[in-house]
Formats: sequence, structure tokens, C-alpha cells
Amino acid sequence: MYAVGFLAMASGCEVLVETDQPSVAEAAGARTAAEAWRIEAKFSRYRADSVVSELNRSDGRPVAVDAETASLIAFAARCHALSDGAFDITSGVLRRVWRFDGGNRLPAREDVEALRPLIGFERLSWEPPHLTVPPGMEIDFGGIGKEYAVDRALALAVDGAPGAVLVNFGGDLATNRAPAAGPWAVGVERPGTDREARLILDLARGGLATSGDTRRFVEVDGRRYGHILDVRTGWPVEGAPRSVTVAAASCVEAGMLATFAMLQGRAAEQFLNEQGATHWCLR
Repeated sequence: MYAVGFLAMASGCEVLVETDQPSVAEAAGARTAAEAWRIEAKFSRYRADSVVSELNRSDGRPVAVDAETASLIAFAARCHALSDGAFDITSGVLRRVWRFDGGNRLPAREDVEALRPLIGFERLSWEPPHLTVPPGMEIDFGGIGKEYAVDRALALAVDGAPGAVLVNFGGDLATNRAPAAGPWAVGVERPGTDREARLILDLARGGLATSGDTRRFVEVDGRRYGHILDVRTGWPVEGAPRSVTVAAASCVEAGMLATFAMLQGRAAEQFLNEQGATHWCLR
């Protein structure tokens, strides 16, 4: 077993390859890293030359997008519909006032309210391949981008690597199959600790994704505010678990269900049970 690590999407990333040939692992790692960096460069909201930044600067003009971008917009539209509007790629404007940096500062309510008119997927005009983003609004693929990158990277990593492969981008991961020695052992962090594992899960195939407040939060007067925001209020969802981990056929599907569950707040576990999802919730 060989591991190749790199940094992408503000996360430590790695690909584990079941092989006795270092060159096979190195090639799989190179393909994985190249795909992660390509997707990050194309869709990062932090890069002025990204597709997302171009759309956010369009000032209400229709912009023609390529097939890959169109597929992500279409998926975001399905997520918006399936979540009854709770999942919304236009909600990223709230980061202008929210700083989930572990500090103790809350935004002023009037500042949050001032941004709410700029939120609403239904305010976009999506007539493939043209997307129109109204002036002042933004889109942000942060809620689906890393999971998409994991699945894409795995598909490329296994090409030329005949054994088991696992791609892990900051805890969101996917694998083509279990190694000969048995399933992959995956640790799920205990919320609020420094990388201490609370659960050890066996993963033989498919994707695994975790959503929670371990890394991104603010804490004021003993109350913790996680980074999952309720678009109806502009404030963090109340009563959600500290973390939700979901196993599914792909990392994208697992991430979607984990995020949907967090958006349900106190009803997160009920939602996942109703979906028949394999999941673990930590409070």
C-alpha cells in the first residue's frame, strides 16, 4: 500500500493505492492531484480567473457556460428543489458578514437582513447553457465542489491502478473497492477535539462524507454557532448534530445527504432514517 499526499481546496488530500509498484502509486497520485487542482482553479470563488468569479462579476448579463459547469448548476438546481430551498448556492453572500473562524464575533442582525434579498436560487435565470446572476448576487459551489472533485479524481486514479484505491480530500472520500486485507478503516473525528477519532468505520466501496462544525464555527457566551446557515433567516441552523457522516454510492451523494441532514436541524436523524441512508450522527 502506498500513499501520496498533497494540498488542495484548503484541505490535506491523499490517495491510497494498493500496489507493490511505487510508480503506479505515484502516477495515480499525480492524476488525482492534477484533477483536484484543475477543479479548484476552475470553480474556486477565491480566484479572479475562475468560472465562478466570472459569473459573479457578470452584473446581470447572461453568460454561456461549458458542459461541466452546466452539470454542476443543474445538480445545484436539483438539490435546491429536493431540499425545499434549504440548499442554495446563492447563500454564499452571507460570508460577507459571517466569519466562522473559531472566534467570538456575531454579525449585526441588520447586516444579515441586508443580504437576504440577495439569496434565492429562484432569482437566477438558468436557460442552458446561459446563466444570469442578478447584480449583487453570487453563486458558490462550495457545498458540492469537493465531493464532486473526489468522485472525479477517483475515476482518474483507478485508470492504470488495478488494485484498490481510496481518494480522501479533507475527510470526504471515495473508493473503488476494499483492499485484499479487508475494508478501509476510516476515522470520524470526535466533535470539538483535535483530530481524535470517535468512530472507526469500515468502507468497502462508494463514498463517505461528513458535515459538521468541528472546524468552522463561532462561539459566543458558551453557545456554538456552526457554519451551516438557514437561508430563511441568514443565521446558523439550530439544533443540528455536531457532525453527520453518510455513506453512499458516491461522495457527491453522501455529501448531499449529510448537508441536507444538517439543514434539518433537530430532525437530522429522522430525515436520514426516512431516506434509508447509512449514517452516523454525533452530538
